[in-house]
Amino acid sequence: MNSQPISSCDIFCTVVDNYGDIGVCWRLARQLASEHGMVVRLWVDDLASFRKLCPEVIPDKPIQHSHGVEIRHWGVMFAEVTPAPLVIEAFACELPQRYVQAMAEQLHKPLWLNLEYLSAEDWVAGCHGLPSPQQKLPLVKYFFFPGFTGETGGLLLEHDLLARRDAFQADQLAQEKYWQALRVPPRLPGEIRVSLFSYENAAVSTLLAVWVAGQQPLTCLVPEGRVLPQVAAFCGRERLVAGDVVQLGSLRVHVLPFVEQEEYDKLLWACDINFVRGEDSCVRAQWAGKPFIWHIYPQHDGVHMKKLHALLDLYSQGLDAETAHSLNQLWELWNAGESAAQTASTGSGQAWNQFLLHQSMLLRRARVWAQQLSSNNLALNLLDFSRKVGKIAPFEI
Repeated sequence: MNSQPISSCDIFCTVVDNYGDIGVCWRLARQLASEHGMVVRLWVDDLASFRKLCPEVIPDKPIQHSHGVEIRHWGVMFAEVTPAPLVIEAFACELPQRYVQAMAEQLHKPLWLNLEYLSAEDWVAGCHGLPSPQQKLPLVKYFFFPGFTGETGGLLLEHDLLARRDAFQADQLAQEKYWQALRVPPRLPGEIRVSLFSYENAAVSTLLAVWVAGQQPLTCLVPEGRVLPQVAAFCGRERLVAGDVVQLGSLRVHVLPFVEQEEYDKLLWACDINFVRGEDSCVRAQWAGKPFIWHIYPQHDGVHMKKLHALLDLYSQGLDAETAHSLNQLWELWNAGESAAQTASTGSGQAWNQFLLHQSMLLRRARVWAQQLSSNNLALNLLDFSRKVGKIAPFEI
């Protein structure tokens, strides 16, 4: 393995229908290029879907550049290329065999990292950085786990993100211009603004009904996505599209287009409370420093609830018992799933009202939590890990 400083990398990503994988990879690729001067090739199997996050992408163009990153289409017939010194296999997407063989043929073997999914579970710290020697090939793959503690790989955080967030949240005029650009009217007295980015959810209709009957005006910003058909059905519409506005009682629904990542960050900064899903938007909601409710990607065996509670346990450590209970109750009901649809429907309204009672405490916790996490930067940790491992020959592992 080459012990020289690593100046280039290949990132491999397969796009799934929820955009979480490509969302993380696109952020990482841009950060390595812009903040660390690396030459980055991002290999993506579905450029048409990627275009949702980066409108500059041309779906039928196999090689293109955007934001300082070379974007390559990862097709069935993989191109013959020289592997980069750092190879990131995102979320166990399985590298092309032709590329793996080329890695094995290099005099100085590339550093091969499997960037894993995010989890707050205790076992992550023990697995972070572990090597996995490959059978029949002179290669070693290392497991790199993002996480919420210092024993893990940390979270993706651009060097100026929190400063930009603070400037935006302190600038009333900037926020007004932001809402005007979305054609959202000025706030009413006492109005709550909520972003709703979710998978299909058994508790949606009850929560919307609570907002309709609420004593405070509530504006719900819904980006186009998987939950939108449920919102449309509740509103009595066959469908809703970007730009639609529906007023029902105290609730006003604004449908937003699926936006670039920077614009989504601003939405999270500008809202009072954020409902987020999966991995990428969950992390961005934490950087926003606002109370949030996480819809974790559901798994049929219920393993996802262990992951949900693991993050809740960490996050709740800075809260008093009543506030922690209100947070736990709403998160659990929001993630109850089809098997507990009735419980979710009957309980989510009361849980929302309890959550609101503790909104100021949750806001303080969100700010402290974001600052606490900011010292553990995934990109910096990844490069530091690469330098350390690069000094170790494979036979020494």
